Amino acid sequence: MTFELYQIDAFTESIFGGNPACVVPLQGWLPDELLLKITRENAVAETAFFVITGDRIHLRWFTPEIEMDLCGHATLATAHALKTILNYAKDEIIFDSLSGELLVTMRENMYFLNFPSRKAQPVDLPENIKKSLNIQPKSVFKARDYLLVYDTESEIRDIRIDRNHFDQINLDPGGVIVTAKGDYSDFVSRFFTPQASILEDPVTGSAHCTLIPHWSEKLGKNEMNAEQISERSGKLFCFDQGNRVLIGGKARTYSAGHFWIE
Repeated sequence: MTFELYQIDAFTESIFGGNPACVVPLQGWLPDELLLKITRENAVAETAFFVITGDRIHLRWFTPEIEMDLCGHATLATAHALKTILNYAKDEIIFDSLSGELLVTMRENMYFLNFPSRKAQPVDLPENIKKSLNIQPKSVFKARDYLLVYDTESEIRDIRIDRNHFDQINLDPGGVIVTAKGDYSDFVSRFFTPQASILEDPVTGSAHCTLIPHWSEKLGKNEMNAEQISERSGKLFCFDQGNRVLIGGKARTYSAGHFWIE
């Protein structure tokens, strides 16, 4: 069988920036074990698979290890592939997913993801996370992911993870967000996943489901510019809408091709 495969850099205007995701259109669902094997072969943080049925698009996301409940950059990548490569005609794209109905709209060459808000609550920092950090946070919160808040952008840039301690944590399917006010943006962040083949995710759309309500409350703003300051880095345009958030970003196609499974 022959399948189409697109690699898209999400939350960036330039290739080799943002977060790479692979996008695979399917006519029908393959066994989960095979979807995981395809994802491992792609060797990126996330591969998105989708099946179109009438006006609906069923979307699923896989890391090389597990299926995810929500992924922002691979959703953006899928929308970009649909609009720019597959000539999807509708102005709005509606995805059905493990996180419910997700709406993606496009305006001014930017995609806007309508995602659930995941407001974090104060918690204590687990000992293994504490031991894994070279710089300790000012405060700690948790929704799906742990949210570690720091004072300065420079602290976020300087954070190093000791995987000997970090990989003892089981946060399936979550991770650890570190964040602070930005020097040139409203806030910055980085994202780390324990026990994952890719420790640091370059730009994490789903993490902003928690970052947006947190910083909206702290800054007293409903519209914010954010940057994830990984090595590849990415820019996000954020809107707090109560129980939903809007996450805006751009994307670039890196490659388009096919793969074969006998």
